[in-house]
Amino acid sequence: MPHWRLIERHNRDQLGEGPLWSARDQALYWVDILSRKLHRLRLEDEHVDSWTLPEMTGWVIERRDHPGFIAGLRSGFAELALEPFSIRPIISPEPHLPTNRLNDAKADAAGRIYAGSMPIDADEASGSLYRLDADHTITRLDTGYFIANGPAFSADERWLYHTDTGRGVIYRFPMDPDGSVGPRSHFIHFPDDWGKPDGMTVDADDHLWVAHWGGSRVSRFSPQGVLERSIALPTPQITSCAFAGPDLDRLFVTSAAVGRAEDPLAGRLFEVNPRARGLTPCSFAG
Repeated sequence: MPHWRLIERHNRDQLGEGPLWSARDQALYWVDILSRKLHRLRLEDEHVDSWTLPEMTGWVIERRDHPGFIAGLRSGFAELALEPFSIRPIISPEPHLPTNRLNDAKADAAGRIYAGSMPIDADEASGSLYRLDADHTITRLDTGYFIANGPAFSADERWLYHTDTGRGVIYRFPMDPDGSVGPRSHFIHFPDDWGKPDGMTVDADDHLWVAHWGGSRVSRFSPQGVLERSIALPTPQITSCAFAGPDLDRLFVTSAAVGRAEDPLAGRLFEVNPRARGLTPCSFAG
């Protein structure tokens, strides 16, 4: 394929985010946070189904031993089923911060969810990084984020990557087998002409793929944080990326139309040729 192609059957997301490959459904899921939508792209025919959500929702993650998903709603973590549609709240990590919401998350191999929060207006550093365990206990791991984004794990899960998009910084935390993390360090700082780091994923060669909000591309970084290559895209607000397909060799990229009404490609879903394979997404153990 050319370096990118448009998924024609999907129109525009105001704030597309959280792409997730489901081997169970042979489909890609993602959300439109501002329009309160969950989308599903079936890879066999590229048919798109959509569901309306009751709140802004930053992501969904599959459950390992149960049907459905865990979802990151504005109000907190919840169980989500699609057929029939139902939502059951689990826990709110920030009941004292009603203007915050959950924004991005990933599950690790042990079935724990690592999720960030942020103020809806991104106007103060009130966001945090949390871990949700299988028994629904929640632990705050870090705090002080304007826009907590893109958690990802190194291939051996020795490192957790987490971003503050507002500051243009990707942090790195050492991980312990029990799910705790050590002190964070600066891993990659985006210069102004790169835009801001947004959603992330790691490939089978342990390289980190990062979406550039305001930078019109996705980039691949070595385990040492060195830029290895970039793939240009035709709209600036690139939000996240995920490997998909039976061989995990297809990279799908979300974007945002908010503030770009005159840009016909803003908010569309793209596929790019990564020349790499991804890792199997992990599921929640609870």
